[in-house]
Amino acid sequence: MQKLRISSIFALTLAAGAAFAADWPQFRGPNRDGISRDTGLLKAWPSGGPRVLWKVPLGEGYSGLTVAGGRLYTQVGKGKDDLVLALDAKTGKEIWRFRADAKFDNDMGGGSRSTPTFDGGLLYALTAMGKLWALDAKTGKKVWGHDLRQEFGAKPPQWGVSTSPLVEGNLLLVDVGGVDGKSAMAFDKKTGKVVWASQSDSAGYSAPIAITVGGVRQVIFFTGTAVASLSPANGKLFWRVPWRTDWDVNAATPIFVAPDKLFISSGYDTGAALFRITTAGGKPKAEQVWKSRDMKNQFSSSVLSNGVLYGFDNTTLKALDAATGDERWKERGFGHGSLILAEGHLYVLSDRGKLSLVQAAPGGFTEKSSFQALSGKCWTAPTVANGILYVRNEEELKAFDVAAPK
Repeated sequence: MQKLRISSIFALTLAAGAAFAADWPQFRGPNRDGISRDTGLLKAWPSGGPRVLWKVPLGEGYSGLTVAGGRLYTQVGKGKDDLVLALDAKTGKEIWRFRADAKFDNDMGGGSRSTPTFDGGLLYALTAMGKLWALDAKTGKKVWGHDLRQEFGAKPPQWGVSTSPLVEGNLLLVDVGGVDGKSAMAFDKKTGKVVWASQSDSAGYSAPIAITVGGVRQVIFFTGTAVASLSPANGKLFWRVPWRTDWDVNAATPIFVAPDKLFISSGYDTGAALFRITTAGGKPKAEQVWKSRDMKNQFSSSVLSNGVLYGFDNTTLKALDAATGDERWKERGFGHGSLILAEGHLYVLSDRGKLSLVQAAPGGFTEKSSFQALSGKCWTAPTVANGILYVRNEEELKAFDVAAPK
């Protein structure tokens, strides 16, 4: 009987944990779409916000937070160094650090912009000045590395390399921005060997994604001058649409609108567009469905939920019908904010640290809870993983308990 009781308690514990157990292993989460897989989360917060689990001093930069295997990984600028950090996800205690580069500094702030990617025990990190590393995620030791500027003629964009590496099968894909056909590149993820190189665009600030349409796998690169679809097998160009933005700031990550559409958006008065992808004879091509200036993602990416796109049109939070581009609602007060989606709710972080829980619904803006989570400039989107909400600014990192009571 005692053995049965213990087994039952263990099973219930596992079931409770499984209600919200979901890592965040790369930029914008498991599917690179800004959507958390967590369930069993709070539907409203206390007036002062969810319970603070821990907070730690961090460092400069806008690198996102990667959560995998009980650890949290990010990149920071401290002193003269650009560091990759591994922390305990439940306590914030530092486990290891790796010096990845000299610290990047400019008028938009110092430190890294790229978010590390976790895959199969390796962590891939890219610095603002173009050094690419594969590290042992357990120990922080170097496995392989490349200096993208020195080796491939990469020209980091004006405000620093901001793209994040993408794992696709056995490949690591990077928007290198190199010369002589080395704009988009694929490396063997285990050895770092170059597998293919393609295109000659300037580097964008956006991160690549991988999609499948009509049975054809494609990798989408939103470069400084175009959105391009390449074959992951060999880098061959499938299709390409020119997309020019002032200072080549194409920063928001494209969004796949299943089963066959792609959304892109840029700031600086450029706007957004939706493309339909077809695959006649196994050869993909894209045609524009609509174009609008009602959603201008300057640097934070939108999210898609039930056919509605939620994102920032410069400093205005908006909802657009994905099929038509028609505006559904808008709300001011968040500045150049950022957002993610978890369990039907938008976690919206203003550029000054106000954090709001907003119902993801097309009928209107409904804020269910809000509190001042951070101060200062907040340009890094929140992360929700395994029942914990993580937010950072240029000085500290905080973790909040957002798991609903069992």
